[in-house]
Amino acid sequence: MFRNQYDTDVTTWSPQGRLFQVEYAMEAVKQGSACVGLRSATHAVLAAANKSANELSSHQRKVFRVADHAGVALAGLTADGRVLSRFLRNECINHAFVYDAPLPVSRLALRLADKAQVCTQRSWKRPYGVGLLVAGLDESGAHLYYNCPSGNYFEYQAFAIGSRSQAAKTYLERRFEKFNAYTPDELIKDALSAIKETLQGEKLTSSNCTIAIVGRKEDGTVEPFSMIDSKRIQEIIDSMEAADEAPAADVPAESSSMQEDRGDAPAARDAPAADEPAAPDAPAPMDI
Repeated sequence: MFRNQYDTDVTTWSPQGRLFQVEYAMEAVKQGSACVGLRSATHAVLAAANKSANELSSHQRKVFRVADHAGVALAGLTADGRVLSRFLRNECINHAFVYDAPLPVSRLALRLADKAQVCTQRSWKRPYGVGLLVAGLDESGAHLYYNCPSGNYFEYQAFAIGSRSQAAKTYLERRFEKFNAYTPDELIKDALSAIKETLQGEKLTSSNCTIAIVGRKEDGTVEPFSMIDSKRIQEIIDSMEAADEAPAADVPAESSSMQEDRGDAPAARDAPAADEPAAPDAPAPMDI
C-alpha cells in the first residue's frame, strides 16, 4: 500500500490511523520562518524572524495584534494566518461588546483550536497550514499558547516554532526557569537571542526580526499589545553584542598576566620533544 492512496482527502484514515493531510499542514509550520514566544508573571513577548521571498520584495508580516490584551505570531502559510488572526480579532470584539470585558486568553486559544479542528473532519475543507503562538494578558496574568493545525493547543512558559526552531528551543530550555521574575527588557533580550539561534550565521539586525510585547506595569495599568520600534530593537542588539565582546577582550590580557606571574621560560621550554608527536591545533570557537 502506497502512502498517496490515503492523502487525497483530509477525512481518509490510513491503516496506521493517520491523517496525512493534517501531518502535511504540520510540516508546513516547520518550513515557515521561526517565531519565538516567552512570558514572565506580568509580560509576554513575541518575536519573529522576517523572511522575504527575494531581495526585491519586502518581508512578510508574522506578528499580528488581535486586541489590546493579546496578539499572535505565526509560522507557515501567512495567508492562512491572516484569516485566523482576523477570526480572533472578531471574537475579541464580539466578546467585548456583549460582556464589556476582554476575552480571556485561554478561551481565545480554545476558540482558535475549535476552528482548526473542524477542518480535520470536513471533506470540503483543508487544515490550516499555519501554527500560531498566542500571547496575552488577563486577570490571572500573562499567558502563552501554541495552537497546532491539528486542533491541539498547549500553554508554555516559552516556545519556538518554524524553521530551525530546535536551536531556539534548546536556548529557551536552559533559561526558562528564571523567566517568571524577568523584567520586560530581559524578556526582549532573551527573545532576540533565541531568534539569533535560528539564523545560522546571519547577522541579527532590526530589519530581519519583529518584536511585540504585552503586559502589566508596576502601577497595575495594562501595557497594550504593541510592536517595538526598530530603533529600540537595534539599540538592544548593539548592547547585547557589546556585552558579548567585553568578556572576550579580557581573556588575552588575563592569560598574559598569568604567564608573567609564573615567570615562564622562552618558547624552547614549550617545544615538544623529538620523539613526542605534535599536538593538533585546537579548533577555533566557530568550528566547535
